[in-house]
Amino acid sequence: MSMETTRHIAIHELPDLLISRGRYSASLEEIQELTGLSYAAVTSGLQRLRRARRIFSPTRGLYVVIPPEYRSWGVTPADWFIDDLMRHLQRHYYVALLSAAAYHGASHQAPQVFQVMTDDRVLDRAIERVRLRFYVNEHTADTPVDMITRHTGYIRVSTREATVIDLVREPRASGSINHVATILAEIGELNGSTLATLAARHGRTLARRTGWLVQHYGSCEDLGPLRLAARLDLGEPALLSASGPRRGPTDPAWRIRINTTVEPDL
Repeated sequence: MSMETTRHIAIHELPDLLISRGRYSASLEEIQELTGLSYAAVTSGLQRLRRARRIFSPTRGLYVVIPPEYRSWGVTPADWFIDDLMRHLQRHYYVALLSAAAYHGASHQAPQVFQVMTDDRVLDRAIERVRLRFYVNEHTADTPVDMITRHTGYIRVSTREATVIDLVREPRASGSINHVATILAEIGELNGSTLATLAARHGRTLARRTGWLVQHYGSCEDLGPLRLAARLDLGEPALLSASGPRRGPTDPAWRIRINTTVEPDL
């Protein structure tokens, strides 16, 4: 994005200028263009702004403004800069798992980290009190999302159905299957056809687990499409918990072996 201005600015003017233009971040190259300074002079000036807690850098070459109300943090909330960060890294992304569930009203299991799904590996990072945890989904680019308005613009958040599928697919990221059941009870009405389409990408075991959990703890008017995706006519019963024992009663409705106890925290 062009950062043209009628004059070069002093480096200490950068935070206020960006905010006046409705922006909270800029790349190192843009800052050099704005200031007309050499690489060494720009990086030295940015270091002074960082020490003053007026900016922070979530990754090499990207700088984010810290408004006065967050100076004590030394960072802004994750959802203020995640979109700019992922654009800078040139990664498809969406806010996922427990973090996404919180945007959909299921905040009982609020995460201690900000969870993001990407199309390729991104290193986890901790910036002052903000911790970012990244997960990979090869279908990130075509996973349905809601565009949620935040103070600095829009962020991509997985829809209710996509959030549920990811929670079932990534049980360790969800905390436990009990947390998944709790979220299902809070997240609201789910679309059965959408659930089935998303579950089918990951195979019948995931479809069966999802169907069993939604039937017992969630709200979905029509589970028929998910039963088709679960291919109940094929194979051995799937394990409800992949890390649990290979024993337990079988629920014929979803052809799934109940090998763990599910106790939602409600």
